[in-house]
Amino acid sequence: MAIIKPFKGIRPPKELVERIESRPYDVLDSEEARAEAGDNEMSLYHIIKPEIDFEPGTSEYDPRVYEQAARNFQRFQDNGWLVQDTDDHYYIYAQTMNGKTQYGLVVAAAVNDYMNGVIKKHELTRRDKEEDRMKHVRVNDANIEPVFFAYPDNATLDALIRRYAATEPVYDFIAPIDGFRHQFWVISDADDMRTVTEAFAAMPNLYIADGHHRSAAAALVGAEKQRLNPNHKGDEEYNYFMAVCFQASQLTILDYNRVVRDLNGLTPSELLAAIGKNFKVEDMGTDIYKPQQLHEFSLYLESHWYRLTALPGTFNEQDPIGVLDVDISSRLILDEVLGIKDLRGSKRIDFVGGLRGLGELKRRVDNGEMKMALALYPVSMQQIMDIADSGNIMPPKATWFEPKLRSGLVIHKLS
Repeated sequence: MAIIKPFKGIRPPKELVERIESRPYDVLDSEEARAEAGDNEMSLYHIIKPEIDFEPGTSEYDPRVYEQAARNFQRFQDNGWLVQDTDDHYYIYAQTMNGKTQYGLVVAAAVNDYMNGVIKKHELTRRDKEEDRMKHVRVNDANIEPVFFAYPDNATLDALIRRYAATEPVYDFIAPIDGFRHQFWVISDADDMRTVTEAFAAMPNLYIADGHHRSAAAALVGAEKQRLNPNHKGDEEYNYFMAVCFQASQLTILDYNRVVRDLNGLTPSELLAAIGKNFKVEDMGTDIYKPQQLHEFSLYLESHWYRLTALPGTFNEQDPIGVLDVDISSRLILDEVLGIKDLRGSKRIDFVGGLRGLGELKRRVDNGEMKMALALYPVSMQQIMDIADSGNIMPPKATWFEPKLRSGLVIHKLS
């Protein structure tokens, strides 16, 4: 069973939300955050990217930066830019992209559920990135940004959410960077909150969709507080961390594509011949060609697009990892043909995801920065859940979720 609870969110007043809200900390660098914040002293970047308050070039890992985050968080509260709700609530957060709306429930998820595997992950995490976020959680004593979970479709929760969605939201704005609509409702009715709690209690698992490092950091800090508190009882707020939970069928996963700097000493014709050992190769001409189905890939090389179709026997339908297109392309093209064995560490490869589209692949090859590009058909949420259920881990750079959660709509305090 998945244990969740409502919490007293710290939120902006309605009239300030558009000045405070921001993109997540990990989708932009320090200078981009500095530019987006500009002269807006209320921007959440002053809390989640506080290096922007120092001279350009200051490391985001500088101890002064974490201390500044805590000072700014307190200042936002002192100034009334962030105000804590007096009662526990669940919240509903809706995102609309390209005419499609997905509705998430903002909850406090149990640290112990992460530790015991009720909350399932599908990616490896790096300790250095975990430690960075752990420092941020510790110094603020809060989950400033939520993590992104998926749950199996649930008719009861769907009906409850749609009932609230028919009412006027507390927040309703179009984010200037992505152009997507973001809406937010507060669930304060005791019966409705009980319905949400009980529905999650009947779920065997929740699934991390995006934010594996934030999830790990939040849970590890909670577990740390459990160990360090000699009077620990189990009902303290630090036993929970903030998550936005979406029905799995509503989520949009976009393709996460690859661009490669060199052809490993091969000529273009030699490259195509080598790929042809495991794929049917078809020249699709000069117009952008996007993969249409699983096990189909697009290769961009010397101004031409090629359709690559994996041949029978090149993957095992019964292997939850080996059947993935990201694994097929990694094994049979990037590794076997191009000699790229470490997707996380190799400087010969880069990744293009999300809304940039295949035009970005074409641009980076045409300008000479890269020699070739490889476009993949998107992974499905069902594939992610199957892999998590099997105890396996997705290959690197396999998923790109859009739209990204906006930060600053609600914060969870740990005490």
